[in-house]
Amino acid sequence: MIPFFKEAKVATYILRQKLAGRKRYPLVLMLEPLFRCNLSCAGCGKIDYPDPILNQRLSVQECLDAVDECGAPVVAVPGGEPLIHREIGAIVRGLVKKRKFVSLCTNALLLEKKLDLFEPSPYLFFTIHLDGLKEVHDRSVAQEGVFDIAVDAIRKCKAKGFAVNVNMTVYEGQSAPQIAEFLDLTAALEVDVSISPGYAYERAPDQERFLARRRTKELFRNVFAMGKGRKWRFSHSPLFLDFLAGNQEFLCTPWGMPTRNVFGWQKPCYLLGEGYASSFKELMETTDWDSYGTGRYEKCANCMAHCGYEPTAADYAFRRPLAAARIALQGVRTSGPLAPEISLDGQRPAEYVFSHHVETMLAGLNRREEKETRTRLPVGR
Repeated sequence: MIPFFKEAKVATYILRQKLAGRKRYPLVLMLEPLFRCNLSCAGCGKIDYPDPILNQRLSVQECLDAVDECGAPVVAVPGGEPLIHREIGAIVRGLVKKRKFVSLCTNALLLEKKLDLFEPSPYLFFTIHLDGLKEVHDRSVAQEGVFDIAVDAIRKCKAKGFAVNVNMTVYEGQSAPQIAEFLDLTAALEVDVSISPGYAYERAPDQERFLARRRTKELFRNVFAMGKGRKWRFSHSPLFLDFLAGNQEFLCTPWGMPTRNVFGWQKPCYLLGEGYASSFKELMETTDWDSYGTGRYEKCANCMAHCGYEPTAADYAFRRPLAAARIALQGVRTSGPLAPEISLDGQRPAEYVFSHHVETMLAGLNRREEKETRTRLPVGR
């Protein structure tokens, strides 16, 4: 369950944006200090870069500057695997010092070894990646034993006073009973769960594992129906869960969770890299936001991920507080008609620009290396 003081601070922040008349504002900064990871998950589109790019890191100062630029009250630190970053302790300490709510996302393989870098704080929580029970998760990350390491890390973090939640990505092939059994485990561990259908990365090795929107809605309806009376704890708003169950016709809010990584400020969102800006201001002012989202762009057709729709749910709650309160009290509806689906008839076709951005980045790195080499050369007499 989301701590009340966190809810209150985020609500106050949203209210300030509304009173200032801002149409677009960030809720969560997705801060990726690196792409390198120590796993090769079948559904990941973040790790297939050449080594010169995987070797890049955001500095501590770049991370703190990004937080100041963006101003969002919450900072998620995914990757890659952020615990690989040699200065991750300093990055997190700097974020907590700024009184940002920090979600440090990790597969937990290095967590026990690195735990002494961090101190418990109401502003810090570890978000540990688990895609299901042992067999499902280890298959998802393509390595045996990772599930046991992660569960052990959860217990050790909690024993040392750290707040912990679990991030579950749902893929095709997972049944409602399997997911319910996993949620029972998280309840026994007394951790909150962030749950979202996987985004269909165009470069992911296994393209058969991604859910279509109708399948997503039917699956989550079945899961939530099984959860009645069980003590599952979600780190989402009830409105987002209601959306997953097909009861809300939401449009994506891609600017709600902007991303800063080694390329710059990523357009338009955490999951989809279609361009980069040099500053947060440039990102907000030059991105054609209306050209993205389900019904508008082919790559967004099946997306129901939290990074686009949780901000939509937050905005809806402010505009229709009574409707939001009713869902919070009554729970997610798991029967009856689904909300109308967004038509895909007018969506623009996908543009495949990944190679272009990689080539541009590599060219920049080569120019920088040549300049540094010239600087180091001895000056002739």
